[in-house]
Amino acid sequence: MNEKNNLTDPSKKPLLYYYSIALLAVFLLNWFVFPIFLQPRVQEVTYSEFLKQVDAKNVTTVELQENQIFYIIENAEGKSEYYKTGYIEDPDLVKRLQENQVEFKSVIPKQPNILLSILLSYGIPILIFVGIGRLLNKNMQKQMTGTNLMFGQGKSGKIYVPDSDKKSFADVAGQEEAKESLTEIIDYLSHPDKYQEIGAECPKGILLVGPPGTGKTLLAKAVAGEAHVPFFSISGSEFVEMFVGRGAAKVRELFDEANKKAPCIVFIDELDTIGKRRDSGFGSNDEREQTLNQLLTEMDGFEGNKGVIILAATNRPEVLDPALLRPGRFDRQIRVELPDLQGRIDILKVHAKKYKVDSNIDYNLLARATAGASGAQLANIMNEGALRAVRMGNQTVTQADLEESIEVVIAGQQKKNDILSEKDKQIVAYHEIGHAIVAAKQTDSAPVHKITIVPRTSGALGYTMQVEATEKNLITRSEVLNKITTYCGGRAAEELVFGEYTTGASNDIEQATKIARAMVTKYGMTEKFGMMGLETGGNNYLGQESQLTCSSETARIVDEETLSIIKQAHADARQILQENETKLHELSKFLIEKETITGEEFMKIMNA
Repeated sequence: MNEKNNLTDPSKKPLLYYYSIALLAVFLLNWFVFPIFLQPRVQEVTYSEFLKQVDAKNVTTVELQENQIFYIIENAEGKSEYYKTGYIEDPDLVKRLQENQVEFKSVIPKQPNILLSILLSYGIPILIFVGIGRLLNKNMQKQMTGTNLMFGQGKSGKIYVPDSDKKSFADVAGQEEAKESLTEIIDYLSHPDKYQEIGAECPKGILLVGPPGTGKTLLAKAVAGEAHVPFFSISGSEFVEMFVGRGAAKVRELFDEANKKAPCIVFIDELDTIGKRRDSGFGSNDEREQTLNQLLTEMDGFEGNKGVIILAATNRPEVLDPALLRPGRFDRQIRVELPDLQGRIDILKVHAKKYKVDSNIDYNLLARATAGASGAQLANIMNEGALRAVRMGNQTVTQADLEESIEVVIAGQQKKNDILSEKDKQIVAYHEIGHAIVAAKQTDSAPVHKITIVPRTSGALGYTMQVEATEKNLITRSEVLNKITTYCGGRAAEELVFGEYTTGASNDIEQATKIARAMVTKYGMTEKFGMMGLETGGNNYLGQESQLTCSSETARIVDEETLSIIKQAHADARQILQENETKLHELSKFLIEKETITGEEFMKIMNA
C-alpha cells in the first residue's frame, strides 16, 4: 500500500518525467549524435584520383575491401585525412602500392569491445542523469516541506525592521491625512485594553492606495516603528509559485507566524498581484486564485482583537476582487496621494537632513517647480543635486545645484557635445521666446521662470519653464485655454518669423491636443456637449488613458471640437506675437547670445 502511494505521489511525478526524458535523450545521443563525432570523416574520391595520390607517394596506409578502398593521406600539418573510392579489378594495384611503400592495414578503426562500449555510451550518461535527478529531487523535497519559507531565514519574507532601519512618522512628510488615519491603529496596538473594555475591534485590513513613489511602504514601516511591534513584509509576487498550491501554503505559514507574534503588522506590497478580480474565463490562473482564496479565508479566520493588523498597498485598486474589499477584510482604504505644495516643502526638508545643504535654500521655489512630483521623485532630485555639487567641487548643496537637478529629472542632462548650427539655434530661440511671450501676455498664466536653448538628453533642443506662484487644485476654463495657447506659441513664432514649419513643435502639439480633448470629453468645457461625460476607465495613478464611450458619429464631433479649440488657441498665439513682434526679435537675439536666461531677465526686457 505504501509503495502504491509513493508511485501516485504528485511530488514524484516531475521526477518520473525527468528520468523518462533523460533515458530517451541517452538513446538518441548514442544512436544519432555520438556516431557522427566518434567516426572519422571520410571523403569519397574517384579511382583515378586515388592512383594519382599513390604515384605521388602521398598515400601512407591503405585498406582493400571487397567493394571499396580506404586510404590515409597525411597533410602538410601532419594530420591524417581519410578517403575512400570504389574497387576496380586491377592486377597491378598491389605491386604498385608496394613500389610506393604504402602500408596495408585497417584504416577505419574497429568498434571497441561491446561490453565496454555499452558501459561508456549508456552506463556513464545514465549515472550522471540519475545523480542530477536525485539532486533535483532533494531540492523539490526541500521546497515542498517549506524549509525556504521560514520568515527571517528564507527569501519569501522579511520579519521586523532592524533598529538601523526603523522608521517613524517623523520620516514621513507630506502625508498628514494618511498619518492621522493610521494613528488609531498605532494606539490600538499600543493600548488594546481600552478598546477591549468597550468591545471595539480594530479593522483587520487597511489598504493603502496611491500612485507609485508616494510612500506607502514607508508609511507601513512607520506604523510598525511607532507601535513598536513586529513587522512582516512580503510582496504579492512572492506568493506566486510555479507549482499550484505553493502560494496558498505561503499564505498559511505567513499568518501562522503572525499569530504567534501578535500583536504585529503584516504588510503585503503590490496586493494586486494576487488580488485581481476572479473570473472563470479563458486564461484564468489557478495558482493565483487559490492564493487569493486562501488569503480571504485567513483574514476571516483570525479574530479582530488578537492584534494582527494587515496593511496592503496597491496602485491598481480598480482591479481588486470585491471579496477583498468587503467589510471584515480590507474595509478601510487610506489614500496616499501626491503631495501638495506644503507637503513637497516638508519632504524636501526631510531629505535635506541627509546632505550638507546651503543655508539659503528656497524650498518654496523648489516645491513650486516640482508640481505633481512624488516623494520618491523629490528624493531623487535631492540626490541629483548632491551629485552635481560634488561634480562642481562645492562644499555644500546649493540652490543652483537643486534647480539644475530638477531640470535633469524633467528634461535630462545637458548635451555638451550637441552643438546647434546657427540656423537651428535661431529657430529654437524664436520658438522658446514665442512660448514665453504668449505666457507673459495672458492673464492667469504661470510666470516664466527660465528659458534655455541648451539641448537635453530627453531630445528637447530647448524649453521654457513656468512656475506657478501658488498651488492650484482647480483650473478654470480660461486657464486651460491659456495653457493650450502657450503651447501654440512656439509654432506661431516659427510661422511669423520664418514662414516655415519645423518638427520642434511635436511635443507641444501632443500636449495641446491632449488638453483640448480632455476639455471636450472629461471636463465638460464645451457648449456642444456641456456636462456630458464621453470617457471612462483608465488608472489615474499609473497614467493610463481612458477610453471613449460614445458612438463613432459622436467621436467624429469630438475630433471637430478638439480641432476647433486648438485652431482658436493657435490664432490667439499668433495675434499676441504679431502685437509684440519687436520684443520677439529683441528677446530672441538676447537668448541666442546668453543661451539661458532667467524669468527676471525676460520680464525686464519685456517691460522695458
